[in-house]
Amino acid sequence: MSITAPLLIAVDGGGTGCRAAIGTQRDGILGQASGGRANIGSDPDRALVNIRAAVEAAAASAGLPAAALAGATAFLGLAGMNVVRDAARLRAALPYGRIIAEDDRPACVVGALGEGATGWVLAIGTGTIVAATDGAAFRYVGSWGFHLADQGSGAWLGRGALDLALQCHDGVLPHSDLTRALLADFGADPEAFVAFSLTAQPGDYAAFAPKVIAAAEAGDHHGQALMREGAAYYTRALKALDFAPGDPLCLLGGIGPHYAPYLPEDHLAGRIVARGTALDGAFHLACKAAAEEVL
Repeated sequence: MSITAPLLIAVDGGGTGCRAAIGTQRDGILGQASGGRANIGSDPDRALVNIRAAVEAAAASAGLPAAALAGATAFLGLAGMNVVRDAARLRAALPYGRIIAEDDRPACVVGALGEGATGWVLAIGTGTIVAATDGAAFRYVGSWGFHLADQGSGAWLGRGALDLALQCHDGVLPHSDLTRALLADFGADPEAFVAFSLTAQPGDYAAFAPKVIAAAEAGDHHGQALMREGAAYYTRALKALDFAPGDPLCLLGGIGPHYAPYLPEDHLAGRIVARGTALDGAFHLACKAAAEEVL
C-alpha cells in the first residue's frame, strides 16, 4: 500500500496485552494488531519489545513495511507510564518520527466517551481507571499501580482470591468452591502459591479473575465478598469525583461490566455504552497531536 498522508500510530498498552493501530487522519485506521503485555512501569523491557512488535504487525496488516514507521507520529497510552521516568527511554527505543506518551487514562476516557463529552468511566481490567471529565479536563481517582492501589481490578481480585484460598487452607476461614478450585490449581501445595507470588506480575494475578467472577455469579460466598468489596471501593471513588445518580457512567474493560450487579442500583440509571475502545481514543489523540504539530 502506498500512503501519501502523514502516518499515525496509536498504542493502548496494559498489563495483559497491548493493541496497536496504524492509519492517517484522512483515511482513519488502516491496520490493527494485538501483542503481549505492555505495562511500562512493572516490566519496561518486555513492554518495549511488545509495543514494537504490535506496531509492526499493525503496519503489516495495512500492507506497510516497517520502514514506513520512521516518519510517523505516535501516541502511546501505557499502563504504569511516568513521563519523567519513561519518555526518554521510549523515544530512544522506538523508531518513530514523533512520540507522545502518556499513561493509559486519557485514551481510555476519550475512546469511551468521545472528545468533548461529559461523563464518568470505570475501566476495569488487569488494572483500573476511575475517571471523570467535563469535556475539557480529566480527573482521576487511584491508578497508583497494583502494589498500592488498583482496588477491584482483575489483578486485585486474583490476588485476593489466592489470599482467601491460603486462609482457608490454614483453617482461618471456611472453604468454598472457589478456594478449593484455586488450591487444586496449585496442586494443594501452599508453597506453590508462595513460589508463584515471588515472580508474579499483575497480569498473572488477573488470570484468576474470571474464576472469581464465575464463582460469584454461582453464589460462592468468597467470590461475592470480593466483588462486593471492589464495588464498595468504586462507589466511594465515584463519590470522590462528584458523581451523582443519573450521571452518565460507562463500565468497560474485561471486568468492569461484571460489577454492575454489585453497584448501587441508582448509579446505573445513567449508564451508557462505550462509544469506542482505548485504542480508538489513542488514535484520536494521535490525530490531534499531528494536527497541532502542523499548526
